[in-house]
Amino acid sequence: MPYETSGTIQSWAEEDRPREKLMLKGKAALSEAELIAILINSGTVDLTAVDVAKIILKSVGNNLNELARLSIKDLSKFRGIGEAKAISIVAALELGRRRREQDRPQRARITCSRDAYNEMLPHLLDKPHEEFWILVLNRANEVLRPVQISTGGVSGTVADPKLIFRHALEQLASGLILFHNHPSGNLTPSQADKDLTRRLKDAGRLLDIPVLDHLIFTDKAYYSFADEGIL
Repeated sequence: MPYETSGTIQSWAEEDRPREKLMLKGKAALSEAELIAILINSGTVDLTAVDVAKIILKSVGNNLNELARLSIKDLSKFRGIGEAKAISIVAALELGRRRREQDRPQRARITCSRDAYNEMLPHLLDKPHEEFWILVLNRANEVLRPVQISTGGVSGTVADPKLIFRHALEQLASGLILFHNHPSGNLTPSQADKDLTRRLKDAGRLLDIPVLDHLIFTDKAYYSFADEGIL
């Protein structure tokens, strides 16, 4: 079925063209589709750049968080989006994520599982595959640094205890919080998750670097082993 279009952008009134609209009215006046249209610059023979942007947004329920999860390959499947345009979209969304990360305090203090989850949002949000991270803490439970331990597939990743505690020792850590994400959104810990947590907790006790919590991360919620009393 052909898409309904509004003609070429050049035929629009100047104040309705995305670039000109931004210059005349400011960036806040533009819709998400218009902002994306500026990134991709041009459409197809029968679709304007705004039309293409609307189709992409509709595919993710007009959710920018879901858009950020799409890969270059995913975006390139849309008509009118080649590799270069897909890269532009991915790069723009990554800049937005990094800006959010830089706006955060340089040394946050972790007082509860929600603090820990918020600290890892910039690192694990929108990930289409599993990753394992640790937060390295000092004696005041301040974050010394987040460390990525491994990257896996859509259903699993490997967490090597030797690598985890090597990073902890190098940072002179006084405590650790473990993280891994579930791209599926499922918050239920597997038996493997429970076994790994127990092994790492035992290792931390021997090294005097306690494992304070293990969080299963999703984009909208989390599961805390400590809060649930199974750490």
